[in-house]
This record gives sequence, C-alpha cells and structure tokens, in this order.
Amino acid sequence: MKRLLLSILFFLLLIPAFSQIRESAIGSMEEVIYGRKNGMALTMNVLSPKAKSNNRGIILAISAGLQSNFDMALEWAATIAQPYLLKGYTVFEVCHGSAPKYNNIEIVSDLHRAVRFIRYNAAKYNIEPNKLGITGASSGGYLSLMMGTTGFDADVNAKDPVDRVPGNVQAVACFFPPTDFLNFGKTGLVSLGTGQLSDYRAAFEFSVWNKQDRHFELITDQAKLLEIGRQISPIYQVTAQSAPTLIAHGDLDELIPLQQSESYIQKLKELNVPCELMIKQGGAHKVWPDIMNYLLAFSDWFDKYLK
Repeated sequence: MKRLLLSILFFLLLIPAFSQIRESAIGSMEEVIYGRKNGMALTMNVLSPKAKSNNRGIILAISAGLQSNFDMALEWAATIAQPYLLKGYTVFEVCHGSAPKYNNIEIVSDLHRAVRFIRYNAAKYNIEPNKLGITGASSGGYLSLMMGTTGFDADVNAKDPVDRVPGNVQAVACFFPPTDFLNFGKTGLVSLGTGQLSDYRAAFEFSVWNKQDRHFELITDQAKLLEIGRQISPIYQVTAQSAPTLIAHGDLDELIPLQQSESYIQKLKELNVPCELMIKQGGAHKVWPDIMNYLLAFSDWFDKYLK
C-alpha cells in the first residue's frame, strides 16, 4: 500500500519543482469526451498554448499506479504541461479507466482510443495528425511505450470513424517505465501483480466470459498468463517501426528496476530505432529536484522527432 500511495502522489509533489514558472503557458483548456465504456465517459483535457502553435501534439498519459483522475490532470496542467506549452505544443491530458476496476489490457485500450480520437480530430485542434508525441511516468511511461510500439493498424470497416485511423504515436519520452513483466529486474523473474508489483495485483487479473454459466472466470492457467504477460510488455512489441524513444530512469529505483529501461533501449538499438537512456544517479522512484532539466530534454526530443 505504501508503494501505491507513493505512485499516486508522485505528481502532486511536483509543484515546488516548478516554482520558477511565474505565469501559466495555457491559452485555453477544454475537457473533451474521447470515448465511452460501460456507460461512462472517457475524458481528456485539451490545453492550447498561449504561444503560437507549432501544429504538433503532446499526449500526457495521466497515470500513476495505473490510476487516473481529473485532479491529477489539473496538477499536470500547472506543472508537467508547461514546458511543452511554452514551445507551442497542444497538450492532451488523457485520463483512463483506473485500476482496480480495469485491468492492464483495458487501460491500454483506452489510450489507443484517445490517440485515435486526437488523430481523427487533428484539424479541429490545429495539429498535424502524424506528429504526435507522448509522455508519462511509471505506469504513464509504460502506457507511453505501448503507444509507441502498438496501434499501427486501424479497422477501416469500423462503425465509428475514429476507429478507422491508427492509434500509435511518432515519438516517446518518459520516466522509469516497466517494460518486461516476464523478466522484471532479472532474467526469468515474472512479476504479473506479484513481487514488487503486488500492490497492483488487480491490474494483472484477467478473465474470460463463460457463456454457459454467464459469468467472468478469472484466468489462472500459468501458460495463458505468461502469454498475456508477453502481450502487455512493451519490449515484445518493439519493431523497426517503433517510435523514437527517450527514457529517464534512476539507478536507485526500488519499484521499477533500471534494468527495465536498459533492456528496452537495447532492444530498440538492435532494430536501429532512435533511442536514448538518461540515467539519474541516485534517482529513486519519485520526483527528482532537477526534474525540469529532464522535461526540457524531453521537449528537445519531441522537437527533433516531431518537427
């Protein structure tokens, strides 16, 4: 529980690190419904820059411990979003269905829906549809990597026109993401809501619908769970078409081992995908005092690969 609370509060602690921001760079903010599921709306905040638009979009995956909410998005608007807005990026703060109500697969699906919605409505938001970047931290970083490696295909016959466009992004920059749940910290160590990730067990519980008895049955077969573990691990989705990726990770991170980012970057290098790993010496799984330096590096990365 302690780790869960630390993750949820991660970005609430950012305000002191951004005390040098004297005036908001937000020109306007609009809450938008990008999809619906189970009778509920999925929402994002669209932040238009006060500065001249550069016609590019940055998605902020509002996620900590695979939980997401509007209050967190408001904190991000005042902190994380500012460096991107100052450069003229339109920022999309995407909230997703939260664990423990929704599992990992369902949450990834929400983000793909958001990317497709943004791309489909690109003209409305005055951005280029194929110039989208994404960022986040921890579970938000994980979701960022999934958007950089999956979602290339679109259902051209979908009833909803939003689903007829791809759900991938063109650049990723994120903090300390999990990347391989089948080798978590060391080779062969499986962590699907177990071990270091035991506080997040519900997000790794998957079920199938039993038509005869009309109820959901929890999947317990280990072979099937390992198959799902591979499916939800970004490292196994990497191809030569994956988005250029910059990751910042601390070498003292006790929740998400540095090994996760190291192995992911190595995989990108093997396929000649532009990538870089910034290692924070003494960095733990929390806000770093010099986080602004990393955000500026992220914005430069987006400048390079989106412009």
